[in-house]
Amino acid sequence: MLDTTIVFINNILWGDYSVLIVLLVVAGVWFSASLGLVQFKHFGHMFGLIRSSTKSDSQGISSFQALCTSLSARVGTGNLAGVAMAISVGGAGAVFWMWVIALLGMATGFAESLLAQVYKVRDHNSEFRGGPAYYIQQGLGIKWLAVLFSICLFLGYGLFFSAMQANTIADALNNAYQIPTLYSGLVITVLAGAIVIGGLRTIARFAELVVPFMGVAYIITALGVTIFNIAAVPDMLLDIVSSAFGLQEAGAGALGAALKAGIQRGLYSNEAGSGSAPHAAASASPNPNHPATQGYIQMLGVFFDTIILCTCTAVIILLAGDIPTGEMTGIRLTQDAMAHHIGSSGLHFVSIAITLFAFTSVVANYAYAQSNLRIFGIDNKWGNSVYTVGYLAMVLWGSGARLDAVWSAADMALGLMTLVNVTALILLTPTIVAVSRDYFAKHEDGREMAFKKGDCSIQGKTEDGIWN
Repeated sequence: MLDTTIVFINNILWGDYSVLIVLLVVAGVWFSASLGLVQFKHFGHMFGLIRSSTKSDSQGISSFQALCTSLSARVGTGNLAGVAMAISVGGAGAVFWMWVIALLGMATGFAESLLAQVYKVRDHNSEFRGGPAYYIQQGLGIKWLAVLFSICLFLGYGLFFSAMQANTIADALNNAYQIPTLYSGLVITVLAGAIVIGGLRTIARFAELVVPFMGVAYIITALGVTIFNIAAVPDMLLDIVSSAFGLQEAGAGALGAALKAGIQRGLYSNEAGSGSAPHAAASASPNPNHPATQGYIQMLGVFFDTIILCTCTAVIILLAGDIPTGEMTGIRLTQDAMAHHIGSSGLHFVSIAITLFAFTSVVANYAYAQSNLRIFGIDNKWGNSVYTVGYLAMVLWGSGARLDAVWSAADMALGLMTLVNVTALILLTPTIVAVSRDYFAKHEDGREMAFKKGDCSIQGKTEDGIWN
């Protein structure tokens, strides 16, 4: 019964009706236009803000820590296993549509992270918390929709996503070293528990140490593979573009498969519009202290995740030669491709990379769901304890679950979250535009960048003391 329900919902969201594919493209175009193509016009400024992003105060983590935390959740199985699945289902053309959804998604990511800052609150430890449920409740005043989003988030990030990440780690280690999945699952669960019990600041510090290291190492490896196979790169790029538009033998069927696989896996990887990254964005004390600062920082996260890291995986796979099609090949396709390029050590490299990538996602997912405990009135010791036990139980279960079942459940949760979040973002467009224009004007005039309540008109209300 459960499997049938999941299939039915996914068919509406991703399948025959493709509701989310249309919604995400429309949202990306809408916010790109509403914000004056901010992802292109302010591309350099986005990188410039990184220089001052390590500063914070006692109430929040730094913008850089928030970026690393969001990348911890973004950079995971979607970058390695998800790209492999997109290519095996949609061909090389899926990569092109992953790029398109990322470029459009950068504007959506900017919008949702800006809102998370505007409507952030203080928790029982006087630390900042926020996300879609908070800007839905405070900005739109629709309590039931905020609760619905939080339920979807708990199903997704609190349960299914962490199980799926653990599944990928266990499968990769089993494939490379024949380690039983139960043993891997136990180790993952214990390590994750040791980190998340320290709360958001411990998770942020862990992400700040691990994410830059693993990202740079993966990029350098992919660059090495590209240089070594440089003669094949032009044909690979031609194949990506021609397959994306169905210009090869398969025609329209190939176009549809590439479009669906690319957008679906692109969203799963960069999460723009899903409402996940705003939880990390809201936790920051940005420098300069303006909501748009986190919009830029998290927009960079979308770019880095999909345009950079997903492309690295795609290059590694496509330059390896023949790709199996129509299969849920997952991480093993990426492992085989890397082994093709650098021998048996490639298998070990991908196994280590996916372990780090996916494990950081596991701990970041915990923080996202925990941020919503306040929506249910259980942001206390008892509520946190029950949630932590359930979360760790799902991590252990996921290590030995069926891959297709876990992916399907994760797709459903992500789709429902995205549907609610994008609807809220469109309704809150006046606030997004007003706060963005306040930042643009202050930046152009050289004025103090700090945002204060009353600087511009916003919908609903913000928590007292946040922007006074």
